[in-house]
Amino acid sequence: MNASDLLKTAKILIVDDEPAMLRLLELNLRGAGYSNIQTASQPKEGLEVYKQFQPDIVCTDKHMPGMTGVEFIEALRKIVPHHVLPIVMLTADDNPDAEREALAKGASDFIRKPYKKDEVNLRVSNLLQTRFLYLQVQHHNETLEQKVRERTQELEKRGLQLEQANRSLEAAYLETLERLVLAAEQRDDATGQHAKRVGKLSAQIAEKLDLPKQKVKLIYRAAPLHDVGKVKISDNILLKPGKLTDEEYSVMKTHVEAGAKILAKSNSKLMQLAEVIAMTHHERWDGSGYPKGLKGDEIPIEGQIVAVADVYDTLVSERPYKSPWPPEKAMDEICRHSGRWYAPKVVEAFLLVLAEKGQQVVLTAH
Repeated sequence: MNASDLLKTAKILIVDDEPAMLRLLELNLRGAGYSNIQTASQPKEGLEVYKQFQPDIVCTDKHMPGMTGVEFIEALRKIVPHHVLPIVMLTADDNPDAEREALAKGASDFIRKPYKKDEVNLRVSNLLQTRFLYLQVQHHNETLEQKVRERTQELEKRGLQLEQANRSLEAAYLETLERLVLAAEQRDDATGQHAKRVGKLSAQIAEKLDLPKQKVKLIYRAAPLHDVGKVKISDNILLKPGKLTDEEYSVMKTHVEAGAKILAKSNSKLMQLAEVIAMTHHERWDGSGYPKGLKGDEIPIEGQIVAVADVYDTLVSERPYKSPWPPEKAMDEICRHSGRWYAPKVVEAFLLVLAEKGQQVVLTAH
């Protein structure tokens, strides 16, 4: 969905007990081009408006009588999950715990008042783009099997093969997912190329491990979807220039299961593999990873491979919270954790790939 369509169709609900602030935000968003806006001066009223209006995004204050903004968010989350409805909290509360509490209770983003008009517009736009892309993927999930059945019947009448129908439908589905990955990647990777590089490096490592050619091809296509769950993570966390707090890190880790959920329930071998990778690429060889604490070869080989490829590319790339590392330092860091975080055989294959690229492999002793 392009920006023009987004402005025309997006429904926004604003909840704030201060008439002046409510009106200011409404005027701000209308000035940005959004026309389908409804408001509520009390959280309980906001819940009723939500049920009738079914907005695409909710903006709420924190301190309100009768029910706080945090309680309002909790009530909404009982109705609609985090990855479906983005909720932005805007507040003048300068308590350092206010943001952590809001995000922990289900807010998608947190903005302090007085806010900059352009900042609010940008964050609302980003969250709406993510929501509409997610809904598009969800629609594909719900309708894919029916389309396969219909297409199969049609092709069988023509004497064609089911495989052709599956390829066509899978290509369309994959295109949608790739757009979703790009939306996630471009928030913390200016080039948006991290996912593709991880796919390429993962396939090269798989080749060195002598995996079947068909498996290598699947890994090449599936590995770029490893971080698709980042669409759920607030910009406050994803783009934070400093170290994450324990609470923020806990929120960041939820991208793993969120990504697996987005990719789940597909009959496609590619999507099934992508689901496995999304769920396991943060598991660690010694069992210290997440979300399940898998150990050794309990971790699928595809997850073992992407764990190395993802970390290496992240280390050598510039991110909001770090400068790029020299390749030699990144290699050394991965080798230092071989047998602890990463599978030794995968690290060996990784080094062979870099050596073939002309990267001099010189490691310090540990």
